[in-house]
Amino acid sequence: MLIGELAERAGTSTRALRYYEAHGLVLAQRSANGYRVYEEAELRVVREIRALLDVGFGLDDVRPFVACLRAGNASGDVCPDSVTVLRRKLAEVDAYLDRLGAVRQQLHAQLTHAIAHREETCPRKRQSAH
Repeated sequence: MLIGELAERAGTSTRALRYYEAHGLVLAQRSANGYRVYEEAELRVVREIRALLDVGFGLDDVRPFVACLRAGNASGDVCPDSVTVLRRKLAEVDAYLDRLGAVRQQLHAQLTHAIAHREETCPRKRQSAH
């Protein structure tokens, strides 16, 4: 299939496909007239790339999943290198969640304190007589 068809079927742009190709993630053959021609299997690869990028993976993180698919596996996440990346990304997400939990606790405490003490220290606004 040509680049436009692959882009449409995968829900991405031709520019993104050329970018993935430049980074060695997507493989294309060249026709006699120089057009990129993609095998049907590249559709699955591009969908895997898009799904991983959409949840925050970088291109280097995607490589093991693509290699896993190219090795003939039905899924890109069943190979040891893919599992390693998944574990690392999960640990990163857990760390972000821990940090967000701490920030939430701090904001909640600050808000609770502010509400309890607002009447004591803040002067009331005067209403203007118009």
